[in-house]
Amino acid sequence: MSIVLVHDWLTGMRGGEKCLEVAATHWPEAPLYTLLHKRGSISPAIEQRKIHTSYLNLLPGWANYYRYLLPLMPTAVRWRFPAATELVLSLSHCVAKGVTPPRGVPHICYCFTPMRYAWHQRGQYFRDAGLKAKLRDALLARMREWDRRTAANVTHFIAISNSIRERIRECYGRDSTVIYPPVDTEFYTPVDVPREGFYLVVSALAPYKRFDLAVEACAKLGRQLVVIGTGQDAAKLKHLAGPQVQFLGWQSDEVIRDHYRRCRALLFPAEEDFGIVPVEAQACGAAVVGFGRGGLTETVMHGLTGCHFTEQTSDGLISAMLEFEKAVIDPAACVRNAQRFAKPRYERELIGFVESVLRSSASTAENTLSQS
Repeated sequence: MSIVLVHDWLTGMRGGEKCLEVAATHWPEAPLYTLLHKRGSISPAIEQRKIHTSYLNLLPGWANYYRYLLPLMPTAVRWRFPAATELVLSLSHCVAKGVTPPRGVPHICYCFTPMRYAWHQRGQYFRDAGLKAKLRDALLARMREWDRRTAANVTHFIAISNSIRERIRECYGRDSTVIYPPVDTEFYTPVDVPREGFYLVVSALAPYKRFDLAVEACAKLGRQLVVIGTGQDAAKLKHLAGPQVQFLGWQSDEVIRDHYRRCRALLFPAEEDFGIVPVEAQACGAAVVGFGRGGLTETVMHGLTGCHFTEQTSDGLISAMLEFEKAVIDPAACVRNAQRFAKPRYERELIGFVESVLRSSASTAENTLSQS
């Protein structure tokens, strides 16, 4: 099989890269195309292969500003794939799905989301006004038009959740198959240690994640909060935080697992596409208090493995935290729920889907040749 893999950019091992890692491991000879590659930032399974980057990768110091290169990204995915390519598999939250496969070659897009900043969450990413806002809106309108048009280059969409399936239908007018991302439930496991009094946040600290609500809620309630992660909202959150909040910055998977195992509960106030972190926490026996929209409604069972809140405010989160503190959440139920998203299930479903498309494509080609 001559399969080509495409990913938006490779700057760290987050949820999307963990999805890519499975494909990279299963198809070790598949060439990988990506806009940008920060060497040493990803797992060996991805790093130790031929990685084709775009011209954006030649810009000096791009790691400090690559998100501002969005207007150039549609031109940077115009790769010419090998003539022997039989299938293109893109894993996309931005522009990777916009690649053009060779004529007649199927293109499967594993879609994390249609690009949030152009479609559904513009207000949470951009807060400027005046002329700058008008120019930004004009640019994003062009990006949406490009994004909708290039959806025609995809023959098969896979959505990471039912929430994203609805967004794909809304943005592109296309249906999709849901395959949940993988969670390493062999690594994230519970241990027999007592739960401590602190709440936990684990994430890239991006504005749309709304971790300001967690900081404000813990300040009002006088609860301890541990924040693991870095990002553009870190300075703002530290300014909001009181003495009860501890910022640990980036930490290893082992340190994160240790905190999952000891925390009172994970706080997750974002409207997330899927949200691997809440599943990792449950796999370690931790309950989750999170915003009851998006992927969390599919991964956290209200009253059984955590509590949802429906108003995305600090008061809404406070109400859910107080409800959780009165509830009895069984850690074993959390672990069982997390097992639904185990890595072997993802491998089986994704690889099975790709192989099914390859068989169908080969059968169509054979019929075409026999009729010519």
